Amino acid sequence: MIDFEPKYITFDCYGTLTKFHMSDMSREFFAGQLEGADMDRFIAFFAGYRRDEVLGAWKPYRDVIANAYERACKRMNVKFVESDAEKIYEAVPTWGPHPDVPEGLARLAKKYKLVILSNASNSQIQSNVDKLGAPFHAVFTAEQTGAYKPRMQGFEYMFDKLGCKPEDVLHVSSSPRYDLFTAHDMGVKHKAMVLREHEQPTPGHDYHLVKDIPHLAAELGL
Repeated sequence: MIDFEPKYITFDCYGTLTKFHMSDMSREFFAGQLEGADMDRFIAFFAGYRRDEVLGAWKPYRDVIANAYERACKRMNVKFVESDAEKIYEAVPTWGPHPDVPEGLARLAKKYKLVILSNASNSQIQSNVDKLGAPFHAVFTAEQTGAYKPRMQGFEYMFDKLGCKPEDVLHVSSSPRYDLFTAHDMGVKHKAMVLREHEQPTPGHDYHLVKDIPHLAAELGL
């Protein structure tokens, strides 16, 4: 059980709540060109370059995706098709939640104020949020905060806007690298990692492991 009553439960959105399909789309685009281990390497490079692209000054999310996609193509010596990167970006707001999410969020929303801090563009995020099936007290994007996670600036912006301290929230993410390491360094004492399989748990950062959002609700007594 999570023995803590948060003022807010703050969530990562993409990957944690919204099911991400960038890998699926990439596999479709390169079917017949990359197979087996080479396809897996491309997917890994694309994910890694997306993380690298968000570490500097803020840039439009469209550019994050396009730049990372181009760099992965160069790394694997396959042709970069700009329109494919654009298709990925345009598809993002059409993606809905993991199957467990609506039920779990609905249970949590009966008692807690729910908040999103997402590496998203302002023009896309609301479409994803509308599909989650629960009301949110606030939604903050990288475009609003002027920085992408894992940088601290977004967390600082969120705490300022909510008028709370890091120790007042339970932060929930499926990504140690984007969220939970930074939350730890920010002084967020209460954290939960949702096991979505795209990242593995790491010791030493004091987060609670949950298999899905209903499990999180159960751990909070709901």
